[in-house]
Amino acid sequence: MTALNVAIVGNGIIGYNHAKAIVAHGGLDITVLIDAAPKASAALADFIENDLHRERPTIASSIAEAPRVDIVVICTPSGLHVALAEEAIAAGSNVVIEKPLDSNLPRARRIAELALAAESSGLVVSVISQHRFDPASVVVREAVEGGLFGRITSAVASVPWWRSQEYYDSGTWRGTWELDGGGAVMNQGVHTVDLLRWFLGTPVTVSAETACLAHDSIEVEDTAVATIRFESGALAVVHATTAAFPGMSVSLHVHGSRGSAIIQDDQLAYFHVADAGDDSEVLNQAASVVDPEEIFGAPKDEEWFMIGHRRQYEDIVHAIETRSMPSVRVDDALLSLALVDAIYISATRHSPVLFADVLAGKYDNSTRVTGGAL
Repeated sequence: MTALNVAIVGNGIIGYNHAKAIVAHGGLDITVLIDAAPKASAALADFIENDLHRERPTIASSIAEAPRVDIVVICTPSGLHVALAEEAIAAGSNVVIEKPLDSNLPRARRIAELALAAESSGLVVSVISQHRFDPASVVVREAVEGGLFGRITSAVASVPWWRSQEYYDSGTWRGTWELDGGGAVMNQGVHTVDLLRWFLGTPVTVSAETACLAHDSIEVEDTAVATIRFESGALAVVHATTAAFPGMSVSLHVHGSRGSAIIQDDQLAYFHVADAGDDSEVLNQAASVVDPEEIFGAPKDEEWFMIGHRRQYEDIVHAIETRSMPSVRVDDALLSLALVDAIYISATRHSPVLFADVLAGKYDNSTRVTGGAL
C-alpha cells in the first residue's frame, strides 16, 4: 500500500508523541504541520527530520493543496478538538482525535453525530485510547468478557500524579474549564477512567468530591474521588490527583467472585483465576498470561509509553485500508467523556447523579466549580 499522508494539528508535546508513533508505523508520512505558533511546527519538522512538511494556516488549505492529506491528527488543547475535527471531516479526511474527545459534552455529542455520518461515507474517525491496546488491558478485558473472573464485584482506579505549579503556568489554557475541560480527572485520569468503563460496562450512578489543594490560580481540580455503580451491580472507586508529590504509579484493580487482576503502570502486575477444584489457591498467574517479552518487545529506541499509540495507529490504518471500523470510535470516547463529566457534576451538586441523565444532556447548562462549592 502507498503510504498515507498525515497532517498534525497542534505541534506541542502531544504532537511530538503522535509524531513518534506515526514515524514508527512505517506506512505513514507526516506531510503537513499546523500550529498557531510557527516555531512549534518548525521544531517538530526538525525533530522528525522531514523536509517535505508543509506548514499551512488551516486544515482546509492543507487538504486543498498537494500533497494529499489522508489523515488529520488533532493534538490541540481539548476545547478545540471538536471544531477542528469538524473542519477535517468536512474536508473529507480521516480523523484521529487526541483524548479527551473535547472539554465540552454538548460539542462531543455533535462530533459523534458527524462521525457517524462520516463513517457511512467510508471515512474513519477515531479517538486515542492507547491503553486499550496494552497487552495487560487486552488480557483483562478478555477475562471479564469471558467470565473468567466470575461476577465482577468491584474495581479501584488510582492516578496519583504530580504536576508542578510551573506546569499549569506554562500555558494560559492549562487549568481552565473552557480549554482544559477539567483537571486531574479530565487530563491525567481520563485514560484510566476509559479503561474502567471498558472493563465494567455502563455506569448507573456517580457520586464524587473534588478539590484544589496544592496549586494556585487554576479553575479546575487537582484532586478528585468518586464512587460509581455499574449496571452489573459492580462498584468502583476512582481517585485522580496531580497533587501527589513526587508522583506515583497508576493502578487499576478489577475484582470478581472467581478472580482478580491488577494493572500497574500499564503492565499486568497481578492476575488470578480460581482453579475449578480449589478456590482458595493464591497464585499470581500474570507471567503465564502476558509474556514479558510481548510487553517489552518494542524497538529499543521506542519509549515504552509509545507502544499503545503505535498499536492504535496500526488499528486505524487497518480500518482505513479495509474500509472497516476502528476499535475505538467516537461513540466510545463519548461515553468515557460523559463519565468524567458526571464526576464533575456530582462534585458540584454535592449529590449523586444518574449517568443516563448526564449522557442525555440534562446538566448541559450546569456550571463546573472546583471543590464542588456552589
